[in-house]
Amino acid sequence: MFRIKICGVTTVEDAILAAEAGADAIGLNFYPRSPRCISPAAARRIAESIPGGVLRVGVLVNPTEQDALDLVAAAALDAVQLHGDEPPGLAACLSRSVPVIKVFRMASEDILPVVRYLEQFRESGGVLRPVLFDAYHPSQFGGIGKTANWAAIQAYPTEQWHPPFILAGGLTAENVAAAIHAVSPAGVDTASGVEQSPGRKDPERVVEFVRAAKQAFDAVRRDRT
Repeated sequence: MFRIKICGVTTVEDAILAAEAGADAIGLNFYPRSPRCISPAAARRIAESIPGGVLRVGVLVNPTEQDALDLVAAAALDAVQLHGDEPPGLAACLSRSVPVIKVFRMASEDILPVVRYLEQFRESGGVLRPVLFDAYHPSQFGGIGKTANWAAIQAYPTEQWHPPFILAGGLTAENVAAAIHAVSPAGVDTASGVEQSPGRKDPERVVEFVRAAKQAFDAVRRDRT
């Protein structure tokens, strides 16, 4: 779906910055308690400012299916990222209408709850897309600058029908290469790691992050050939 996403974009300028730096996705946050939350109208202006090849992902927390679909239409989104405690059935129903990225905030090293969730999602007729692993916080949903539990993520079964995964959680230009080499994600996602303040991106950090991630992905691909 994507290799590099810059999440928590709040302005047209930052969206263009991410696209020109080489990110192939941006995240637009609709969670009211987030400092990066924007309105559907603002999100649409941002979405329409960047090339069509850059994926526009809406970050939602515990929406109803209809609320999510309404946001997709209003904000011109290409996919939704479910960052809350959405049940497998809801995620599965939504996935039949729009691409869904389900987020798992890793509170422990036990990967079995993730596997069970995906089994229920699949049994409910869900369309499997990459999942996203993030750091856990009891009251916040992403963008906390905390590194995810890499040891737990390494136990994720990537064979058979399990979808590939995206890594988030405290990623910066300084540690993204190590993360890619350690857990071999299909993609990486950052918000606070490229900011100068919550919701405002730092141009130099964005460019450095994208460059470091691309170099690491290329190195991993060369090692496998």
